[in-house]
Amino acid sequence: MTMIKILIALLVLVNPLTAVPMFLSLTSDNTRQERFQIARTATTAIFLAIVFFALFGNNLLKILGISIGAFQVGGGILVLLIAIAMMNAQEHPTKTKAEEHLEAETKASIAVVPLAIPLLIGPGSISTVIIYASSASSWWAIVQIIIAGGIVALLCLMAMLSADRISGFLGQTGINIINRVMGMLLAALSIEIIVAGIKALFPDLQ
Repeated sequence: MTMIKILIALLVLVNPLTAVPMFLSLTSDNTRQERFQIARTATTAIFLAIVFFALFGNNLLKILGISIGAFQVGGGILVLLIAIAMMNAQEHPTKTKAEEHLEAETKASIAVVPLAIPLLIGPGSISTVIIYASSASSWWAIVQIIIAGGIVALLCLMAMLSADRISGFLGQTGINIINRVMGMLLAALSIEIIVAGIKALFPDLQ
């Protein structure tokens, strides 16, 4: 059940469908081979980011002197804000801004920034990975996070390579409907994270 929860959280937060419109826009002048290279590089960046924060996120919190309880509450609130934006079919508050979109169009390579970071894996995704990794009771739990990250990264690759078909089949309305459903799931997960953080900060409440 834990791995399923991690997979759902990452899938909803990363949300491969959000890459489709921007990927099509930024790669409109690229060849099929160049699109494949961009998609593969972005996917690799997503997976490596998840692996890094799964392995070293907890140590980063210790270095900064941040308790897991405080980080869970803060991260949970951030995730909740993203969920609310998704349910309202709005742009995520942690995603790329208009200026970043414009700047990306002038870059030779947009695979890592802004396509992978922060469009697909942003502060909300990173916070969730760190929270689950910090709460892991064994190395197998960490491995589960990495496996879930690999699955999500693979789905991102499939979404980008099939961007034309997805866009034509779903349209913006279809993508918005799916985002709203995912937003509801994400809101429930964010409340669980916040409650866990509050319990960690105030043990007497348990």
